[in-house]
Amino acid sequence: MKYLSTRGGDKLLTFEEAVLRGLAPNGGLYIPEHIPQLPSDWQTRWASLSFPELSYEIVSLFVPPTAEEGGIPPADLRALIDKAYGTFRSADVTPLTRVSEYEYCLELWHGPTFAFKDVALQLLGNLFEYFLARKNRAEGKEHAHHITVVGATSGDTGSAAIAGLRSKANLDIFILHPRGRVSPIQEAQMTTVLDGNVHNLAVEGTFDDCQDIVKALFNDAEFNATHHLGAINSINWARIVSQIVYYFAGYFALRRQQPELDMAGVQYVVPTGNFGDILAGYYAKRLGLPMRPLAVATNANDILQRFWATGRYEKEGTGEVHATLSPAMDIMVSSNFERLLWYLAHDTSDAPTEKEKAREAGVQVVAWMEALRAEGSMRVSDAQLALARRDFVAERVSNDETRAAILRYYQPEGTRASYLVDPHTAVAFEAANRLVKSEAYPQVILSTAHPAKFAEAVVSSIASASDEASAQRFFETRVLPKEMHGLLERERRVTPVAPAEQGASKLDRLVARTKEIIEQNVSQ
Repeated sequence: MKYLSTRGGDKLLTFEEAVLRGLAPNGGLYIPEHIPQLPSDWQTRWASLSFPELSYEIVSLFVPPTAEEGGIPPADLRALIDKAYGTFRSADVTPLTRVSEYEYCLELWHGPTFAFKDVALQLLGNLFEYFLARKNRAEGKEHAHHITVVGATSGDTGSAAIAGLRSKANLDIFILHPRGRVSPIQEAQMTTVLDGNVHNLAVEGTFDDCQDIVKALFNDAEFNATHHLGAINSINWARIVSQIVYYFAGYFALRRQQPELDMAGVQYVVPTGNFGDILAGYYAKRLGLPMRPLAVATNANDILQRFWATGRYEKEGTGEVHATLSPAMDIMVSSNFERLLWYLAHDTSDAPTEKEKAREAGVQVVAWMEALRAEGSMRVSDAQLALARRDFVAERVSNDETRAAILRYYQPEGTRASYLVDPHTAVAFEAANRLVKSEAYPQVILSTAHPAKFAEAVVSSIASASDEASAQRFFETRVLPKEMHGLLERERRVTPVAPAEQGASKLDRLVARTKEIIEQNVSQ
């Protein structure tokens, strides 16, 4: 298995190269050159596997079994996976909870930082360390190879990445977050980690500004070559392949709970901003996991919902990101959407060979991305939109609807027990409720964060059921995990990033200042 860039080019990378590089030199994202086949007996052979065992089976489809191929020997891959998921509080890693007759919640937040990003980033940290150690052993030098991991976060990626990479050998990690636009708990989880290789940068701007800075650094060939940049955002293919696993885990868990269900009639509903979490579901579907069209649940930053409504992928006129109760989804442009666009172009191509289809898809993606950059908008063909609608549906959920959903599930109703959710999960539950309408069918809602990570939104939403003081007491005594007690009072280390004085644009000045900070703090 080799990896190619969504923006074309003849160079194919190994799994190791794709993981360490993260983003292609031409700005594209790496994808597998083909979708592997599931074993013919996967539905029976995988049915009773643990999460780590299932992870090994799925990840190994995309990772060659030898170092010579840029892959990982089976015993090493098993050890890396076991180490990653040994950090989770639930033996199931991503347990499935039945909420009502047709609603099931796949809880993805039982890792170290109480967020779904832990599922991928605990493994990615191990992969970075493993590949760097292997390269150094090959040269007989302990620290010959070092990478500078740079990432942008709207909240959970940063803390999960730091938890996965803190004190790892031969790497520094720099996390950029928009100052004042992540929850207090999220900010504390990042900035109270004082390990020497961890660097937090608070950017004067939005998550999109942070993301644009990271992309600019990767596209700066000289800076990248000097500091050997590595990516931890979901632009890194290892993030996506790790997340495919929990769709299969949810499938088997639901089948065990309800063996009479027609699993092809189950819908996965995913709160998404950067499109990585749901893209993993798309890969699971392409692999052969039976399901209804995946449901994209967005907040007021609804570029994805508008795409499925119109076929246009278009920034809003103001170009401003709306601040919402679900800040991890406060994103204007979804980076991972480019991977789906490649498949839409590829699968509608009339080219006679696979190689020509891939080439045409790369050319088309470049044209789309240039139109988005220059004009703020791009459009797919009718055939491509029909293909997108075959595999996805999309809903937009407002702040008021988010609060109402949190309260509705907190208050028992009919046969449903009380179930407290964070605002991102509430967006998905509200979207799920709309989609079933007159026809009831099973839905698996992906829960991306523990409600304690978004205290203000949760407390204010449930306060109308009693009063704010009672809601606050309930939160502190029944909701807040012991790991978070006193977190807001701990010592912190963070560097502010304001635009440098010189530069043609705000982005140029932010990039210049970020470069200065990295050069001053990188340990090599």
